[in-house]
Amino acid sequence: MATMADVARSAGVSVATVSHVLNGTRPVLPGTRQAVLEAVERLGYSPNTLARSLVTSRTRSLGLAVSAISNPYFTEICQGVEARAREHGYGLLIADPRDDPEHECTVVRLLHERRVDGLIVAPSADPRGLLALLTRHRVPTVFLDRLVPSPAPDHSAPDVSGEAGIGQGASGERGSEEGGSAPGDGTPNRSAPDPLRFDQVCAENAGPMARLVTHLAGLGHRRIGLVAGLPGFSTTTERIDGYRQGLAAAGLPHDERLMVHGDSAAEGAERATAALLSLAAPPTALVTANNAMTLGALRALRDRGLSVPGDLALVCFDDFAWADLFSPRLTAIAQPSREIGTEAVRLLLERIETPDRASRTVRLPSAFVHRTSCGCPDIHSEKGTVS
Repeated sequence: MATMADVARSAGVSVATVSHVLNGTRPVLPGTRQAVLEAVERLGYSPNTLARSLVTSRTRSLGLAVSAISNPYFTEICQGVEARAREHGYGLLIADPRDDPEHECTVVRLLHERRVDGLIVAPSADPRGLLALLTRHRVPTVFLDRLVPSPAPDHSAPDVSGEAGIGQGASGERGSEEGGSAPGDGTPNRSAPDPLRFDQVCAENAGPMARLVTHLAGLGHRRIGLVAGLPGFSTTTERIDGYRQGLAAAGLPHDERLMVHGDSAAEGAERATAALLSLAAPPTALVTANNAMTLGALRALRDRGLSVPGDLALVCFDDFAWADLFSPRLTAIAQPSREIGTEAVRLLLERIETPDRASRTVRLPSAFVHRTSCGCPDIHSEKGTVS
């Protein structure tokens, strides 16, 4: 079996140079780097990852914890994370937290025990235990899709009191990149010196949701329903805010009876849509707040013999590969899912290298994909960025 010394002799360099090339610990001239890589390939050298991790305290692996990996949206995020991680020489361990706070802590703890260099997590609706765990073990972490706010201390929450404070960019502000390192009003948390900082990345939510609502209103709809996601997710809160903003911009009243929660799942959305259709004055148009709930809504409409858009116009947050194959083709907001994954890796690698830098929240623009389920004429899909 070839050794690092064999690679060094073959490439005509020192063992230290081979180490720098393989570990990325110091810049190496392109020609020298190429000679080392060719020697590695020629000799079939395989680094001893375990031995290297004992020396460097790095395993060159990242942990990814996201629920519903079968969901096309999260599948594309995973692809983005894996591609960018591999590009930088990192392996990836994936776990499914099941959107359950207790199981979330279990899988994150397991990933940490496998000595990953950092974590990328789509947090549950109640991430208090997760935050306490990450802070206690000081794990470099990036949150994606669902943002974690900077709450005031909650002394009633179990496993949270006594932990170091947590700071990150405020999730309520708009902008491509938001900074901040202290909770609340931006002043330092004196009770928690040396806080652990978390970076976050997501798509814009409120503006694109408002765009769907105003589009329907522009087609003459006055009773526009919303099937919202699971309460507690930042995505749910922000998309509800966008729904209300869209109604206000169109001069329409907000009727609480027209907003129901589908709990971010097809089954919940099917029940919620059935409840809307049972109203004395049901909506004439419907917005679903993620792709799984779109499927549930369509099932409820089919079971009642209703057609889209003939009986009810339908638009959705989340585009997916086969949305263009439905009849009618689905008007949707397309999130930059793959880009969210690659951006999360970028932020995490920067956090690993510079643990004390200011935290950042990055928001990426989504796109309005204009098709026919809204009731518009059948034209080729039109896509425009919306924030």
